[in-house]
Amino acid sequence: MPTTPEAEPTAAASLFGPRIDLARQFTAALIAEGELRGLIGPLELPRIWTRHILNSAIAAPLFHGSVADVGSGAGLPGLVLAISRPDVQWTLIEPMDRRVTWLNEQIESLGLDNVTVMRARGEDVGLEFDVVTARAVSALRTLIPITAPLVKDGGELILLKGQNVDGEIAAAQKVLKKHKVTDAAVEILGEGILSESTRVFRARVRA
Repeated sequence: MPTTPEAEPTAAASLFGPRIDLARQFTAALIAEGELRGLIGPLELPRIWTRHILNSAIAAPLFHGSVADVGSGAGLPGLVLAISRPDVQWTLIEPMDRRVTWLNEQIESLGLDNVTVMRARGEDVGLEFDVVTARAVSALRTLIPITAPLVKDGGELILLKGQNVDGEIAAAQKVLKKHKVTDAAVEILGEGILSESTRVFRARVRA
């Protein structure tokens, strides 16, 4: 059954500012090719802006320095954030070849010079970043062992999570302690701006 892509919400232009045309270009490419290339499901098109693009973009002000997006997939949140924050250096970590191809195509098409793609699993990267992010990859108890080792001493984890993030934190206490993840907190972004707010797990990582 055909599904109609969501129209651009009014909040998009204010969130992306002068970069809105790039956001529109990326979203149009995702609508045109995302399902065909196995990047998103057909049910995602009616909520493509709300659930995916703006859900990622609302977190853009939190980032700084060098950032790794683990399991970048279709470029959510990494490419969206790279569009929003050209002053930040982004590394998109993705093990699947066809998704790496997509990410590189989009970087070239959008003319982004602040993004690189690594075909790798997070566990195998062997680099450190100021901030590490991920979205919709796995629960914290399995995500922390992958992401925390990539964070520089004193750097940050900024993980985009769902409504059950508090339960995930409770279930991950031993893992958080093992990987020296401290000052864990949940921030709710976009209330009064987006129709669906974004929950972000933020924490420091100590060596």
